[in-house]
Amino acid sequence: MADPDFRALHHGDTAFIIPNPWDIGTAKLLAELGFKALATTSAGYAFSRGLPDGGVGFEAMIEHCREIAGATPLPVSADLEKGKGDSADSAAETVFAADAAGLAGCSIEDATGDADKPIYDLTLAVERVVAAVEAARALKRDFVFTARAENFLWGRPDLDDTIARLKAFEEAGADVLYAPGLSDIAQVREICAAVSKPVNVLAVDGFSVASLSEAGVKRISLGSKLTNLAFGAVERAANEMRETGTFTFARDAMAFGRLQKMFAES
Repeated sequence: MADPDFRALHHGDTAFIIPNPWDIGTAKLLAELGFKALATTSAGYAFSRGLPDGGVGFEAMIEHCREIAGATPLPVSADLEKGKGDSADSAAETVFAADAAGLAGCSIEDATGDADKPIYDLTLAVERVVAAVEAARALKRDFVFTARAENFLWGRPDLDDTIARLKAFEEAGADVLYAPGLSDIAQVREICAAVSKPVNVLAVDGFSVASLSEAGVKRISLGSKLTNLAFGAVERAANEMRETGTFTFARDAMAFGRLQKMFAES
């Protein structure tokens, strides 16, 4: 559901964490644990369906986002990959679809999905952001639009080009700027210093809320990391059972009774 307070979260004194559930159950759990907003994960949802990242069609992804948005009272921002298509018009259609699904915001990437030409030319990338922003402003409720520069996820660790793209997206009206794949706090600091709009950073080992806040970050997302963690836990449990015939992994499991009570009350 949309909430003007979602925009306000991006202007606090410190960065806030927006975790990424991959289904209704994990959305309800994260809401119960006290987070103030949620974000979907395209990769996490795809993995939960036995598909690779990018393997979920647009309409199926929107339906998934509708489920997550309706699972709790929290505002939800959706990871909608490149959106409905390649054109500027498709970017606008993506925002309208996100609004109709009850989302408080969404992100659109400048990644094409084509391994031979993975990043849109800057002109088209900016046109897509302009169209998405115009669509967001035409809505009857507040909608926070995030523009993503995907260089670092596609083997193009060009910080200068990434900053140039983020600055162009800012000028085009994006509410939040995001360059996933950064692992150096100095790069994060340089990006935050180059723009005036709130910056989202993907959490990695070595970062902290304190260090990212000091660097100027306003929002921290997890991408598919919680999903990956869950798969890792299952893999470790399976290996223990297969290799040693023991079940010590059960010590780390969430109690059945707690899950039963939480979902019975929600």
